[in-house]
Amino acid sequence: MRTVTILGATGSIGTSTLDLVEREPDRFRVVALTANCDVERLAAAARRTNAELAVVADESCLPALKAALAGTSTRAAGGAAAICEAARAGADWTMSAIVGCAGLGPTLAAIEGGGTVVIANKEPLVSAGELILAAAQASGATLLPADSEHNAIFQCLAGDRPAGVRRLILTASGGPFRSWTRDRMASVTPEQAVAHPNWSMGAKISVDSATMMNKGLELIEAARLFPVDPEAIDIVVHPQSAVHSLVEYVDGSMLAQIGPSDMRVPIAHTLAWPDRMATPMAPLDLVALGRLEFEAPDPVRFPALALARQALGAGGARPAILNAANEVAVEAFLKRRCGFLEIAAIVADTLERYDPPAPGDVDGVLAVDGEARRFAAERVEDRVA
Repeated sequence: MRTVTILGATGSIGTSTLDLVEREPDRFRVVALTANCDVERLAAAARRTNAELAVVADESCLPALKAALAGTSTRAAGGAAAICEAARAGADWTMSAIVGCAGLGPTLAAIEGGGTVVIANKEPLVSAGELILAAAQASGATLLPADSEHNAIFQCLAGDRPAGVRRLILTASGGPFRSWTRDRMASVTPEQAVAHPNWSMGAKISVDSATMMNKGLELIEAARLFPVDPEAIDIVVHPQSAVHSLVEYVDGSMLAQIGPSDMRVPIAHTLAWPDRMATPMAPLDLVALGRLEFEAPDPVRFPALALARQALGAGGARPAILNAANEVAVEAFLKRRCGFLEIAAIVADTLERYDPPAPGDVDGVLAVDGEARRFAAERVEDRVA
């Protein structure tokens, strides 16, 4: 039996993970579940799985959590420190799915425990990739990617030597505005931006998909996860979202991982790795799918890709600044305080105005993140004014 901790259990990744774990109770035992402040869903999940520990990041929600778990054997805790303690609870397998830089500390705490840590949140690898990799090397932890694209590459590599790899190819759906002109994109609403054509995701990542910033962040993640030259990582638009990514080898062979557009597939791969497990997903019907299309991304209509590649090339604090500024800009867009095309402009302005030294520890990363958010918020206010 494999013990499991889910950091961010009430989000889309967390609930997908729970769905798989609960289907095989003889195979998985839940150690800890965490959430920000969704007491009702966290307590329900803890009750269903007989979790040993349930933690809310917002300490003001702790009394409600204790009340919801009354009569069970599940312990309740609250606060950021308690989230990190849950991450260190010693599970064999930990899902790191806390959105934003709030997930950095818990992810590092889980890695320090030396087990298998599955990374589903972009911020740790984007903002603190060097620290994450160093911590994993020191503890002996195994890092597995849950993002469908990185998980696809991991499957296609299958332990092959880096010297045999020519290119990694990340696929992108292109989002809801793949064929829109830039002029038309200027009037995009939040409702249109969160309506992804293929995936069911949260609002923030849906907007990132629409701007293609998600693919820029994934480019940075891939450069951290896989031992290839960043210039050997390409992005292609694939509207069907059936091919989740590809690896091209020096002998001309190209391997692709193909499957349904459901996060339970890559999560299941990491849950059972190095074995496999069944999922409730229907197999992909290739005949019904009919065709696979690929095209190059348009750097003019989607400037976020170039911003991410530049941040990766510059290194240091630049990826953390990129990520923080994007979060601020996306939030402003969702609140109708800036336009869709202004998201990338705000990120570009922040990168231009703020250029600190590379952070050397978690506190340094968080300081860069906070200051970048301040600069980005100023850019938002300038546009509102």
